[in-house]
Parts: sequence; structure tokens; C-alpha cells
Amino acid sequence: MKKLMIAAMMLVGTSTAFAGDSDALKAILKTKTYAEAESLVKSSLSQLASNAEKAKAYNQLVKLAIESFDKENGISVQNEAFKQMGKEVEQYDTLNLYNSAYNALMNAIECDKYDNMPDAKGKIKPKFHDELLQKIPNARIQLVNGGQWAASKSNDEGVLKYWGTFLDTEDCDLLKSIDKSNESGYLGQVAYFTALYANQNKQIDRALKYLEIAMKDPEQAKEAQNMKFTIGQQNLKTQADTLKFIDELKVFYANNSDSEAAFGTLCNLYSQMNKKDEVMKLVNDKISRDPNNGTAWALKGQSEMNEQKYEEAIESFKKSVEIDGTNAVVLTYLGFCMNSKAAGIEGNIPAQKALYKESMTYLERAKELDPNRDKANWAYPLYQCYYINYSANDPRTKELENMLK
Repeated sequence: MKKLMIAAMMLVGTSTAFAGDSDALKAILKTKTYAEAESLVKSSLSQLASNAEKAKAYNQLVKLAIESFDKENGISVQNEAFKQMGKEVEQYDTLNLYNSAYNALMNAIECDKYDNMPDAKGKIKPKFHDELLQKIPNARIQLVNGGQWAASKSNDEGVLKYWGTFLDTEDCDLLKSIDKSNESGYLGQVAYFTALYANQNKQIDRALKYLEIAMKDPEQAKEAQNMKFTIGQQNLKTQADTLKFIDELKVFYANNSDSEAAFGTLCNLYSQMNKKDEVMKLVNDKISRDPNNGTAWALKGQSEMNEQKYEEAIESFKKSVEIDGTNAVVLTYLGFCMNSKAAGIEGNIPAQKALYKESMTYLERAKELDPNRDKANWAYPLYQCYYINYSANDPRTKELENMLK
């Protein structure tokens, strides 16, 4: 009896050890199209017997996606050669090309995840990793073109899908070992523009994530930092939020005193909270360290203008304009302050008209830079200048009068 029991146990052990694929996996492996395989994997994943089976199932999805990708990509590459030779190109499914690249990448990551999980004995024996590394990098790079194509179609969802996935998988476990040095020429740019799309679509966390990538690129760092601070300001809901954000900015600015974005944002936040002394302290400190900083002089002039110190404001704005005369807002503020000073002159019409005439030169420059008044409302102060210097009935005055109605 004892021998029979041992034999029975051995039989059970043999049956388990050499068990074949489950019926659910067999059905998945028989599929001929990606859509069919994807539907089965979604509906029967929990029925798969082990991590190894799940890895096989996802590998089947990768296989079918790559087949579709290779077909479309092959035609695309062939067409480029045909264009050079002046031959007629063959039509292909662009959307399917990029979706297949996306599907191949995402399923490869899932396949690799299960492939690197321990088996029943606690051992990790990946079977698909090397094969995946041969197939996936080229498909992933195509997502860069996919995002550009989606952008040309005004398809924000597609942009975030393709560019976002390209960025999100930069450091995924599957691709850690491959050389990505060739991506350095465009990674930061892709990250910056993806952040723009994410922010426009109210996906703030994604936008901030991509900006962190963009800030590592010297060519994108300044714009990315500016955008990060802008997003931070836009999402302040309470005074506590504002104070916390100011504290974070102060720490950053202390270690990055050359950051125009941090400087401007801090000044703006202090102004909103009516902390005039803090604004002037920041501005004066900036000017003492960098006398040729046009932004600092402009902010100084703005603070002085708000306090109706027009003489001082005119001097500060003029210094800003000397450094950079392309800011329509600063030119308009300068004209406004000169008009305000002129209006206060009593008993000296020639001096008053001369000041309005000087103001007019700055305001006309603002008009040239911002003709639609998108940034600066130069129309009314310029109307004042024309009214004083040319009369109420002058065509130039009338044109502005009509604009102001």
C-alpha cells in the first residue's frame, strides 16, 4: 500500500510539473489580430495560471502589435526612398502606425513586468527580455513623430498619448539598459511642448513632471522654469498656498539668484499681497547686483507708479527701455507716467505739451509692438497726447477716439 501511495504522489507531481498552457492562454496564443488578442487578455487575465502565462499573453500582444507596426513602418520608409527617386508613393495607415507603436511599447512593459516576477519556486528566469529589446526601441522612437503628427491634426489627446508615453517610458525597467544618448537633442523640447499641452488640458501634475525633464535641457531650461512658476501661480487657491509657494520660491531664488522667472514671480506675488517693502527690497537688491537688468528697473518703476511717484517712475522706466525697448507694457507705463506728470503742470503750457510730445514717442512705439492691444492698453494715453498736440479734430485723434468707444 505504501508503495502505491508513493507512486500516486509521483504521478500527481509529474502531472503538475509538465502541465501545459491553460485554456485561456491557448485561446490568446491562437489569435491573429491585435484587437482579438487584446479583448481576450482583458477578459481572461485573472484566469491565467501564473506570471509566466501572463508574460506569454502580453508577448502575444507585442508580437501582433509589432507585426502591424512593421507593415506600416515599412511602407513609410519605402515611401521616403520613392520620393527621392521620384516614384509614386504607397498609401499607408498613419494612425495605425503610431497606435501600433504605442501598443507594442505598453504591452512590452507589461510582458517584461510579469517575465521578471518569481515562479512557483521563487526563481526569476526572464524569457522575453532580450527579444523585447530588439523590437521595442524603434517603435518607441516613432512616438515622437506620432506626437508631432497629432499636433498637426490639433489632436491634444493624441499629443499627450504619444509624446507623454515617450517621456513616461524614458526610465522604465525594460529600457534602462539601452543607450538613449541620441535622444538628448530633442528630449527637452518634446518635454516642454508636452507640458504645454498637459497644462492646457488641466493635467497639472503631468505638466510639472514634464517640465522637470525639460529643465535639464540647457536650451529649454529658462522657458520651462518660467512655465513652472506660472503654473504654480495659477493654482494657488488660498493664502496658505501662496505663502507656501513664496517660501519655496525664496529658497530657490537664494540658490539661483540669476533666475529671472523666480525674481519676477516673487515680485508679482508680493505685489498681489500688497507687500510693498518686500517688493522694493527684492528689486533694489537685484539692481545693486545687476544694474543692467531691465526687468528690475521696470518693476521698480511699476511700484513707484502705483504710489504716484511719477518723477521716479519715469526715470526707472526710461532705464528699463534703454536696456530693452521691446516691451509694449513698459513703454505704455512710461507714457502714462509722463502724461500724469504733464497733467500736473500748471501755468506752463509749452512744458506740458513738450512732455506729452515726448510721451507720444514711447506710446507710438508700444502701438507698433502691440497693435491689437493684446498686452498693453496704449490707446487712451496716446489719445491724450494727440489731443494736446494735434487738436481734437485731427484725424489721428479721431481715429483713437473711435477706437476707445
